[in-house]
Amino acid sequence: MRRPVLVPTVAVLNAGQEIQTMAKQVEACCSSPASTCYWFVASLVGWGGLSLIGVYWRPLHAPSAAGCLLAMAIGCFANWTRNRTFHCGITGPLFLVAGIVFLLSGERMLHVNTAWVWTFVAIGTAIAFLLEWRYAKRSA
Repeated sequence: MRRPVLVPTVAVLNAGQEIQTMAKQVEACCSSPASTCYWFVASLVGWGGLSLIGVYWRPLHAPSAAGCLLAMAIGCFANWTRNRTFHCGITGPLFLVAGIVFLLSGERMLHVNTAWVWTFVAIGTAIAFLLEWRYAKRSA
C-alpha cells in the first residue's frame, strides 16, 4: 500500500501578506538493488570529494568517521532525491548530524564518546529500516 509522505516546500505570501506554507505529497518506496547501487555510487563520489578536502584538512582524511558519515549522508540525500527511498529520508539527516559531531570532535571543539555516537547511528539506522519495512511502498 502506498503511503504519501509530506515534504515541505516554500512559503508563499498571499495578497494579505500572510505566510502560507505549502506541502506536497511524495510517495516513499522501499529499497531496491538499483536504489542501493545508486546510494553506493553517490556515497563513493561524495567520499572521494571529501577525501580530497581531507588531504588539506585533517578531520576529513579518507578513513575518518566524519568523512565516511558525511559521504553516506550525501548518498542518502541523493537517493532520497532520485528514488524516494523511505529510510534515506531518515538516515540522511542522521548521518549528517553524526558526521558533524565527529567533525567537531576532530577539531577538538566538542568531546564525545564515540561509542555513544555509533550506538545512536546504529539504532537510528535500524529504526529507519524497520519503518521502511512497515510503512513504505513495496516495489514490484
